Amino acid sequence: MKAQLGNLMQQAQRMQDEMKRAQEEIANLEVSGQSGGGLVTVQMSGRHEVRRVTIDRKLFADDAEMAEDLVAAAFNDAVNKIAQESQSRMSAVSAGMNLPAGFKLPF
Repeated sequence: MKAQLGNLMQQAQRMQDEMKRAQEEIANLEVSGQSGGGLVTVQMSGRHEVRRVTIDRKLFADDAEMAEDLVAAAFNDAVNKIAQESQSRMSAVSAGMNLPAGFKLPF
């Protein structure tokens, strides 16, 4: 019984260490969101901090409202890429664990 509890505690510690490492990797990640075929590009960190926004200047002259929509779409693209990468890395951490359906990490 004590051996099983000890093994469980070791497994939990390893998982906690792996989760912390994955969270740090995600925070340091940089993604690029794009829209309009590259007319608008947003560089964003894994912490959702915007590093850079690039907008083709001709876009404003042609249609300012479309430019606004493309900026929003580029931000959404970057946020979705971070979410996908986070899901992928956290799934890798919890692989092999018998977690209940719908249980999400981190807690």
